[in-house]
Amino acid sequence: MVHYVTVATCALNQWALDFQGNYERIRESILQAKAGGARLRIGPELEIPGYGCQDHFLESDTTLHSWEVLARLLQDRSLDGVLIDTGMPVLHRNSRYNCRVVILDGRILLIRPKMHLANDGNYREPRWFAEWARVASTEDYVLPRFIADITGQKTVPFGDALISTEDSCVGIELCEELFTPQSPHIAMSLDGAEIIVNSSGSHHELRKLGRRIELIREATLKCGGVYLYANQKGCDGDRVYYDGSAMVLANGEILAMGTQFSISDVEVTLATVDLGAVRAFRAGMSSRSTQAARSSVRYPRVVAGISLSAQQAQFDFSVRPTRPLAPRLHPPAEEIALGPACWLWDYVRRSSLGGFFLPLSGGIDSCATAVVVHSMCRLVVDACGRGDAQALADVGRVCGESGFVPATAQELASRIFCTSFMGTANSTAETRARARALAAAIGSYHIDVDMDAVVAAIVGLFALVMGQTPRYAVHGGTSAENLALQNIQARLRMLLAYLFAALVPWVRQAGGRPLLVLASANVDESLRGYFTKYDCSSADLNPIGSISKADLRGFIAFARDSMGLDVLGGFLDAVPSAELVPFSEDYKQSDEDEMGMSYDELGVYGRLRKIKKCGPYSMFAQLLHEWPGVGPREIADKVKRFFFYYAVNRHKMTTLTPAYHAEAYSPDDNRFDLRQFLYNAQWTWQFGKIDDAVERLERRSGVVIEE
Repeated sequence: MVHYVTVATCALNQWALDFQGNYERIRESILQAKAGGARLRIGPELEIPGYGCQDHFLESDTTLHSWEVLARLLQDRSLDGVLIDTGMPVLHRNSRYNCRVVILDGRILLIRPKMHLANDGNYREPRWFAEWARVASTEDYVLPRFIADITGQKTVPFGDALISTEDSCVGIELCEELFTPQSPHIAMSLDGAEIIVNSSGSHHELRKLGRRIELIREATLKCGGVYLYANQKGCDGDRVYYDGSAMVLANGEILAMGTQFSISDVEVTLATVDLGAVRAFRAGMSSRSTQAARSSVRYPRVVAGISLSAQQAQFDFSVRPTRPLAPRLHPPAEEIALGPACWLWDYVRRSSLGGFFLPLSGGIDSCATAVVVHSMCRLVVDACGRGDAQALADVGRVCGESGFVPATAQELASRIFCTSFMGTANSTAETRARARALAAAIGSYHIDVDMDAVVAAIVGLFALVMGQTPRYAVHGGTSAENLALQNIQARLRMLLAYLFAALVPWVRQAGGRPLLVLASANVDESLRGYFTKYDCSSADLNPIGSISKADLRGFIAFARDSMGLDVLGGFLDAVPSAELVPFSEDYKQSDEDEMGMSYDELGVYGRLRKIKKCGPYSMFAQLLHEWPGVGPREIADKVKRFFFYYAVNRHKMTTLTPAYHAEAYSPDDNRFDLRQFLYNAQWTWQFGKIDDAVERLERRSGVVIEE
């Protein structure tokens, strides 16, 4: 028998500690859900204070203000008639918990603390919260007095319980709990929970969404039932971008799915599901029925005085169930086009600055950063064209012109994006021309600068003080001289970038606000340490800082074809070069030659080091099997070369520009890749093990070992 229920799940662009803005977005999402006929609405994890508060969770103010926002929601009679699941920190018996708070018609039904905390990668939840360890158990929570005055309740249930409505049963699990081997939804579904809700604070990584979808799909395919997944979206003040994708699944099928990347602040995803189909699906699995009958876990049930379905819906032919759909998964190149673009827009509109400044070198990395900004402008212009009030207001504020509506991405870029080619005598005409052509194609305000006079002044000052003039290696100088001369150019670009970012708006527009400076170092160069400390890699933000060279090339090819930017073909064909030394017929500077390893090899090393947890010896052993055409001694040399340069350059990670997190092997020192920055770069014990293994392998194969 059909039993239709309309449910709503949300993706909200919350901002850490923005209690007023967070409240308004939560309220708007509830009103949209109610207008869509939903009687159950769930929102993202910790949506009241924002998921990314980090050590602010340790402050009593954060908990107090969260209760104050909840008080507003409880007092708002326009929200009645909807079972609301929201999130905030709660202090219970002097321990702080990451909680879901379920409310209905101005009363609190249940406070459900998180039972399995995320503690890897970018997540450090045990630093701020305790785990609730008592499965299927609750105890009384004494409400703050000002909340008790509103609800008329002195205590409410606190713990692990199900919500019993008049026509169904709802279970709650939080984010990380879905990813654990013994997820709560299993026992809940065996105990009769027909709807499982999951509120998450899950960030974007390239190629990650498919795994998330499969976990939820598998949960409902194996257990039966309806699964609502909510997630935060946007940049809430840190390096990660929460990628939305709120969805509703039933019995292994996706019924509704929100966007993964969007600049809208509130997105509500609705679906009409058939609980009758859930009951038939479960009853048709005899093994499931047997396990349910034998299950020793029996949850306390909190009664909610609401029916999730309208009484007449069974025979109301206007009610239409939501039909299954295929998941929408962006290819990695499109993820790069959209995720960092949304992240940058959130940052610039919330920072109250006037746009971005980018040193545009004519190479593929700064080209990629520029194209990300172009993609951002395209998204904003599309939103303005749809009449998005928030986007229109943000554009007016960032551009300093209320009522301004850009017609094209190029028109918007001309107001908020400044690029500059900072050339020297070592720069080629080709790179200068590529930078100029790209700036024209995307509409940025472009400045062509020659820095030779500034470089000569610095070198001249050194010669005046020390009595000697450094020379490049091609002119007979030592490696120390050669490196110092390159670093002068690189570091001057950082100084000039900040000078122009501060004063170009002043020149172009009275009262113009400074620009955010963008960097363009990719994840592979950071891993190897192939950049100058405090050069153009030092900036305010880096949208490509944890994206590999290979993925960036794929992104540029995608942008060339999908955005009509034919100029990008020249960047794909160019050999990567820093252009910091004089070229000659016999020598042309190449990044891969100088690094002593290819970008593809760096991607392999990075994944083995971080994702596979390999040190030097285990990486060597792994590559013996993965690179069968390469001899043991060559593999040993490659591994030792990588770990030597990784070790001597690790200190550079401590000053790495905040970068959009996109890759699981990012070496970001902030909190994702926690390691020391002073190493014994000789790796005496580890390299000795590798050398011993090489000798054994060569003796086994009959290779003569030279002493």
